[in-house]
Amino acid sequence: MQDGKEWTTANLDVKVDDAYCYDGAEVNCRRYGRLYTWEAAQRACRALGAGWRLPAEEDWRRLATHYGGVREDSRDSGHAAYHALSSGGRSGFDALLGGSRSSNDHQYARLEAHGFYWTASETSAANAWFYNFGRGGQSLNRHPEGNKQMAASVRCVRE
Repeated sequence: MQDGKEWTTANLDVKVDDAYCYDGAEVNCRRYGRLYTWEAAQRACRALGAGWRLPAEEDWRRLATHYGGVREDSRDSGHAAYHALSSGGRSGFDALLGGSRSSNDHQYARLEAHGFYWTASETSAANAWFYNFGRGGQSLNRHPEGNKQMAASVRCVRE
C-alpha cells in the first residue's frame, strides 16, 4: 500500500474463538470474511505468521491519509478515501461492507451498509478504535468507542 506497509487485501477469514460468520452462514464468511471480537482479531492476525498484527489506529489513519483522509481530516468528509479503499477502488485494498455482530444481544446488522474494521488501539478497558466505511454517506470515519465484545471485520498489517 502507499503507506509503505503490507496489508491484507481481503477481509480476514481465520477460524479462532469469538469469530463469526454473518448470520451464522458460512457463505457470508467466504464473501465478507469473519467478524471478530477485539481480542479474537488480534489472535487471528498473529495466526497469519511472523510479523502480522492487528493495525493500530495510527496505521489506519496513515493509510487513509494517502487516499484523502478520514471524515474529520479531509476536505471532502472522507469520500475520496472511502471510494479508493472500498471494493473496486483504485487502491486495491477492497474494503467490504460486512456489517457487525452486536456486543449486547449478538444480533447481526448493517451488512452491505457498513464495513467496520478493528484497530489494536484501546481507548479504555472496554473500548477500542474502529474504522467505519459507511455506504450511506460514502465516507470513511473513525470511532473511539467500539465495544471490544462487538464483532467486526479485520485487516492485518506488517512492516
